[in-house]
Amino acid sequence: MNRKQPLAVIVGPTAGGKTAIAVELAKRLGGEVISADSVAVYTGLDIGSAKPTKAERQGIPHHMIDCADPAESFTVSDYQQRARAAIEGVHSRGNLPILAGGTGLYVNAVISDLGFTDAGRDEAFRLEWVKRERELPGSAYAALEKADQKRAKELHRNDFQRVLRALEVFHLTGRPMSEQNGDFQKSESPYRLAVAGLTMPRELLYARIEQRVDQMLSNGLVLEVQGLLDAGLDPNAPSLQGLGYKEIIAYLAGKQTLEQAVELIRQNTRRFAKRQLTWFRRDARTVWFDVSECSKPALADRIEDFFEHALQ
Repeated sequence: MNRKQPLAVIVGPTAGGKTAIAVELAKRLGGEVISADSVAVYTGLDIGSAKPTKAERQGIPHHMIDCADPAESFTVSDYQQRARAAIEGVHSRGNLPILAGGTGLYVNAVISDLGFTDAGRDEAFRLEWVKRERELPGSAYAALEKADQKRAKELHRNDFQRVLRALEVFHLTGRPMSEQNGDFQKSESPYRLAVAGLTMPRELLYARIEQRVDQMLSNGLVLEVQGLLDAGLDPNAPSLQGLGYKEIIAYLAGKQTLEQAVELIRQNTRRFAKRQLTWFRRDARTVWFDVSECSKPALADRIEDFFEHALQ
C-alpha cells in the first residue's frame, strides 16, 4: 500500500517569524520551502510583501515566489496547481517540502483536497462592479453577503478582488463559491501532514508588526510602489491591493499624508494578523507553538521534533 508523501507546514500571523523558522528547519531536515503568500508570488513586489532576500534564504530553494506577473490575475486555483507541482518536484529530489506562509486560502488549497470552480470570467460583469464600487464603496461586499454569506465571512469587506471573484462565480454558475470549494476541515489531505502554527502574546505580535512596517519604510517601500506605478502597473491591479501597497498608493495620489498612510498600514496589518489567527485556529490539525516561550533555536528544536514524529 502506497503511503502519502510527507508535507511539513508552518502557518501563523504576519511578522510571526514563519520564514526564518522554515529556513532553519529546511537546513536541518533537508527541505525546500514552498511559500504560501498571495503577494510574494508577484515579481517586483518585494519590500511590501516582506519577501525573503537571497541572504535570508541561506541557500535553501524557495518556490512560489516571483512566479506571476503583477499585471495579471493569479487565482487560488493557479496557486494550488503550481504549488502542488512544486511539492512533487521537491519529493522527486528526495527532499522534504515545507509549506510556509500566512495566506490561509493558499495553505488550505494545498493541504486539503479542495476543488476550485472552473468558472471562467465575465469581463463586462467585472467592469460593472468596478464602476459600482467606485460610486458606492462596500456595495460589492453587501451583495456577496446576500449571495454567499459563508464566503463573505471569510473575506474582509475591503478585499475587493476576492469579493468580486466570489460574486462572479455566483453570477456564472448560480451556485455560491463556498459550496463549490468544499469544507477543508472535512476534506482528506492528499499529503501526510504535520502542521505547526506559530503564535505569541498580542503585545509582542503588535510590536513585531510595528518593527516590520518601520523596516519596510526604511528599505524603500515608497520608492518600490512609485517604481511599479511608473512602470505602468495599474494601481487597481489585484497585486497592488495587498497591505502596504494600497496605503502607499493613496499617499502618492495625494489622498493622505505619509504619516497617515503608515499608521493605516500598521492598523490594517494588526487587523489582518487577527484574522489570520482566527482562520488557522479553525483547523484542528494545527499544533501550536508559542514563539515567546523560548529562543529561536529552541523553538526550531521543538518543531523539528514534532515534524519528525508526525511525518514518520
